[in-house]
Amino acid sequence: MTTQWTDAIQVLRERDEPFVLVTVIGVQGSTPRESGTKMVITADQTLDTIGGGHLEFESTRIARELLEKNECRQHLEYFPLTARLGQCCGGSVSVLFEVFPATAPKLMLFGAGHVGKALVTILAGLPCRVEWVDSRAAEFPSATAGNVNVRVGEYPADEIQHMPAGTLYIVMTHNHQLDLELCEAILKRNDFAYLGVIGSKSKAIRFRKHLAHKGFSQESIDQMQCPIGLQEVSGKKPMEVAVSVAGQLIGMLQQQADERKPGDGVNWRDIRKLIQQQS
Repeated sequence: MTTQWTDAIQVLRERDEPFVLVTVIGVQGSTPRESGTKMVITADQTLDTIGGGHLEFESTRIARELLEKNECRQHLEYFPLTARLGQCCGGSVSVLFEVFPATAPKLMLFGAGHVGKALVTILAGLPCRVEWVDSRAAEFPSATAGNVNVRVGEYPADEIQHMPAGTLYIVMTHNHQLDLELCEAILKRNDFAYLGVIGSKSKAIRFRKHLAHKGFSQESIDQMQCPIGLQEVSGKKPMEVAVSVAGQLIGMLQQQADERKPGDGVNWRDIRKLIQQQS
């Protein structure tokens, strides 16, 4: 990725990857960089620089702590470089942290069969990011919507580890044994927002018995929804099933949006304190 903070923000926004924009908003005395200098910090990258050294190290630590809260918020910090950070510059720096969390819910869809293809055409128009997984590269269409990313791997269950907490999982592969392996891997994470598995009531009974035999608690097993879809929407054609599943997912996405609230902004007392420290 580019090291320029302006370009980095554009790339991160396109990926819907959370980041913190760090801005030097005030300086006194000798400091590494001037007021207005910016950098971008993600969970595993630092892009551009506010001067390096302990100031940047401490700013990165604070930024990543803020990222863990997954809230849109602002935060102020005052750094007397010698007293607090042990830097020999002797000046002081005020830093504004602006947190930009990921906004689109994450959904991982396993299976590029007829129903999977039909479902993706609907998901393409919804406010979510879709990771579409199958081991059969030839099953995927030549082009997909901008919010759909294709993942081809010999072992689809390995892709689960890359997803964030709160992901919605849809399991509808061509292989019942693979469906079961995926369910086990997702339930072990125990941090998902939804797990739906395509299948009949008899398949659901077999899966629940197997999971109980594997040592999963009843509470954990009850988090798996099988069969999936809205009961009011019947039909067995791929698009009919896809519409039924999509209707259920839309309800989940709307619920997540309602629960997503902005975090705290900068309090006026913090700003007054900052002014006093700089004066």
